Amino acid sequence: MADKILVVEDDLNLLATLRYNLRKEGYDVVTAADGAEALEVARREKPDLLILDVMLPKLNGLEVCRILRSETPVPILMLTAKTDETDKVIGLGIGADDYMTKPFSIRELLARIAAMLRRIKMMQKTAEDKDTFLKYHEIEINTASHTAIIRGKAVDLNPKEFDLLSLFIRNKGLLLSREKILEKVWGYDYDGDTRTVDVHVRWLREKIEDNPQNPKLLLTVRGSGYKLEGK
Repeated sequence: MADKILVVEDDLNLLATLRYNLRKEGYDVVTAADGAEALEVARREKPDLLILDVMLPKLNGLEVCRILRSETPVPILMLTAKTDETDKVIGLGIGADDYMTKPFSIRELLARIAAMLRRIKMMQKTAEDKDTFLKYHEIEINTASHTAIIRGKAVDLNPKEFDLLSLFIRNKGLLLSREKILEKVWGYDYDGDTRTVDVHVRWLREKIEDNPQNPKLLLTVRGSGYKLEGK
């Protein structure tokens, strides 16, 4: 069965272009042209991936992302026409998996989508085949149910935060470069832009550190990457 992709875009020419190219790649495509319709279609169609523009009528893409992330772990790729980092950081912070800035290459978009879907399937298989329960200090995670207990309390992690934490726990004490993290968690290489990793690490620290401004668990190795303290 073909993967289903919901494209939410109010530029009807771009929407038609995306629908044509995605269908050409073999995807089942559904569309929406505003934020309110996006919520309705997403809840009805239950897509495997969502392409979501930030600037939308009725309800903006950031709000759509926030609402859907509270309801479903569906991968979300946000599109923004702004060069300002604010929308990107907010989008990632509320649960978007990735973003692309307009104008973008259709070829790169298709590569990102394929990688995101491939990564989701890989993570599902890993959860079935490998350790279901991972423990580190006062952190316990269940890779099958995607739940986390931190210092005795259930903590809501967005999908990328959960994948990052799983990766770090499985590799505690080892330095992971930003490029390696992108490969393992996002499933593809970035062309020199690794800020997505930094944003997600920042949000993850908010969840797992006593003092995120002075982290003791998830450490930055200047100029190299990150590592989870190995003791």
